[in-house]
Amino acid sequence: MRLTSTRRRAALGVSALALALTTTGCLGSDEGGGGSGGGGGEDDGVVDILATTDPLVFDGLKKKIEEEADAAGIEVNVERVDNINQLILTRIQANDPPDIAVIPQPGVIKQIVDRGKAVELTDDIVPADAIADMTPGTLEAGQIDGTQYGLMISMNVKSLVFYNKQAWDEAGYEAPETLDDLAALTEQIKSDGGTPWCFGIESGTATGWPVTDWFEDLIMRYGGAETYNQWVANEVKFDSDVVRQAADFLETNVLADDSVPGGRDSIASVAFGDAEDTMWEDEPGCWLFKQGNFVVSADFMPQDVVDNVDERIGVFGFPPAEAGGENPVMGGGDLATLLEDNESSRAVMEILADVELGTEAAPTSSFISPHTEFDTSLYPSDLTRQIADVAYQADPFLFDGSDLMPGEVGAGSFWKEMTAWISDQQDLDTTLTNIDESWPAS
Repeated sequence: MRLTSTRRRAALGVSALALALTTTGCLGSDEGGGGSGGGGGEDDGVVDILATTDPLVFDGLKKKIEEEADAAGIEVNVERVDNINQLILTRIQANDPPDIAVIPQPGVIKQIVDRGKAVELTDDIVPADAIADMTPGTLEAGQIDGTQYGLMISMNVKSLVFYNKQAWDEAGYEAPETLDDLAALTEQIKSDGGTPWCFGIESGTATGWPVTDWFEDLIMRYGGAETYNQWVANEVKFDSDVVRQAADFLETNVLADDSVPGGRDSIASVAFGDAEDTMWEDEPGCWLFKQGNFVVSADFMPQDVVDNVDERIGVFGFPPAEAGGENPVMGGGDLATLLEDNESSRAVMEILADVELGTEAAPTSSFISPHTEFDTSLYPSDLTRQIADVAYQADPFLFDGSDLMPGEVGAGSFWKEMTAWISDQQDLDTTLTNIDESWPAS
């Protein structure tokens, strides 16, 4: 889920739309032409790009795009808008699409494809050698039924656990290599007199979304990428063994007595961005904070911590089920989608596909490149390099499942029912049944 913050508490409503990620397929050849979308749109010499990217990331990307386009003799108009997911469909309906839209939701790309307005990214538009180093799974995020329509140009990482580095080192804890190790670490922290998990799920009208991230990370580990994608597509139900296995891990390790400050009953009332507040004390009030890389910001963490990330913040990737086993990583990203097919817009798509696209954005923002060959020395901290490496080692990178489910489920019943379960207002059987019954018929 993509989030912005009004000082820790406001979560941006997300369009969670149906789409099962395909795990096969590659860039199409040029035999099929440019797809159903642009079909040779008029080239007026100006390429319009709309995006909803984080402001600092946007500024850096815009600067690089303008520099490269100017060198190629192309004029670009790169504009940041507040809600590209809704705006782009409105613009398409009005027959006024931009040349390129940078979309954070694969489901919106599917809607564009269904309207016949997306251009297939054949290898004469995005050369195969330009994307050969993409993090495994990131190309699939932009595929609809195995055909490439979106290309990830920046990504965010969610399979992360943060900790107070100074206190951690003093305690002598080590990053877990498996889920069993994570469970053992949880118990060790308790034995040492600490409270293991920083956990809150309050987020206004989006309350509940942080627990969906827990389920997604656990389901992709216990079931693997194929089962995860089937679950996202409703081919594997919520009332299934793999979902129950995820719930058992959460209940045993995170929701158990003395695992969270204030206990299980407090979780639904603690703002997700406030959950780690006591982690930065000399004697942490909680030790482990599972969250996406976006939280490394003064909007969520104390300014003195953010100003000294390499000294203060430690991180490890959410571990696999078994040592050496499949190690998927969950996240999201911004996907460039071509809507008008002409010589200038094709040239700009090639700029967006280049490994050096993020060279201006990386040093001054949370930008993480989906290219494994990106110059990581440009990232502003060792912490960012560690986070990027978690993604680069993924096998594969999988898109946030609740963002891919129909809105009634991913941003509706999934949030609501899990909140009721965590709050002990209903049992797991009722929770899973209610979510399954909320799935739209078509």
